[in-house]
Amino acid sequence: MRTGLGALTSRGRSFVAAGVAALLMALFLGEQDLLRIGVLVTALPLLAALVVARTRYRLSCARRLDPVRGEVGGEATVTLRLENVTRLPTGLLLIEDTVPYALGVRPRFVLDRVEARGVREIAYRVRSDLRGRFTIGPLSVRITDPFGLVELTRAFSISDTLTVTPQVHALPHIRLSGEWTGGGDSRTRSVAAAGDDDVAPREYRQGDDLRRVHWRSTARRGELMVRREEQQWQSRGALLLDTRRSAHRGEGPRSSFEVAVSAAASIGTHLAHEGLGLRLVTDQGREHLADSGLGGSLLDTLAVIKNSPARSLEIGVSALRQGTGDGLLVAVLGAIDPEEARDLARLRHSGITGVAVLLDVQTWDGAEPGTDERHRAVQTLLADYGWRVVRLPAGLPVSSVWQEAAGRSRFALDSTGGAA
Repeated sequence: MRTGLGALTSRGRSFVAAGVAALLMALFLGEQDLLRIGVLVTALPLLAALVVARTRYRLSCARRLDPVRGEVGGEATVTLRLENVTRLPTGLLLIEDTVPYALGVRPRFVLDRVEARGVREIAYRVRSDLRGRFTIGPLSVRITDPFGLVELTRAFSISDTLTVTPQVHALPHIRLSGEWTGGGDSRTRSVAAAGDDDVAPREYRQGDDLRRVHWRSTARRGELMVRREEQQWQSRGALLLDTRRSAHRGEGPRSSFEVAVSAAASIGTHLAHEGLGLRLVTDQGREHLADSGLGGSLLDTLAVIKNSPARSLEIGVSALRQGTGDGLLVAVLGAIDPEEARDLARLRHSGITGVAVLLDVQTWDGAEPGTDERHRAVQTLLADYGWRVVRLPAGLPVSSVWQEAAGRSRFALDSTGGAA
């Protein structure tokens, strides 16, 4: 009851004040009719407070997101399921869900009445032009009486997380050579292509599975022979993303940094579907990716990646240098000095394919593509070391220029000074 009295609205307090005044005047003047009016006016908000307070902890709530992870610019549906778990119907319910500013305004709904054991489902949509991980909830429910005399607010504790990943562009398939790495006794060869006679057997060892016995070699050698342990070989590579604040231009979703993140997400997803085991490296070092499915961990990491205050790529280059077995190096770079480009370029050697997606960050300031001397010098330097350079100016997705990654490592310069 005390809680209900504390939830009186301005109208409810006015009724109480008017009722008390009427009671005092009735006692002072001896008016019975005024006394009855005073009792009615005073009792009405008190009864409303009692009824509303009884329904305070009688509701349950669940929330469902579909999907729980989506791209920038995509929509997600949030479904609220509100259940009245008592045998008494509720009064008027005012529902408001908590959503971050990036997802839009807070959704508000009005439920006139929920019957005993009744269930109501409410759905609304959210959309974000910014990547990130956003918390939706908790839900607040304001319970009020039909006369608007009492309004009691209850906040549920549950919340859900919506992950908005960078935009992923479908890339054309091109051939990128690289080393193949793996484990086991030897590299597996296809029996279908090479024939059963080409399987390399070894002597039987205690504990070997008898299903691996190679009977033809056993008969020829006169001792029990088994096939060598086979293991799937997987191509491995590294993806370097330049997140330095000083290396990018522009603000908001169209900045060169956001374009670089989208390019890294597109390339990483494309290579993951190609069967490449990928590790992500930034100028801050290696990013640890959680196992959440094909390309999913990369997208989850890129969804929350931010600009770094670093001034150099030294840590990122060192992290790439420490990797072993990488057959492919892909670098998504902003503005980079020739000296930094030389340190990066030296990582590529025989047996490793190097692809540099070089953002022409000056075009984000309105400059014409290919007019920046330092940008052209970096292109030439990387090409001299055998890297395949993909130029990415403002206004173009990486899918429109990715075909350049299949070109020659050493390229000529056109009349404007850009890579041909």
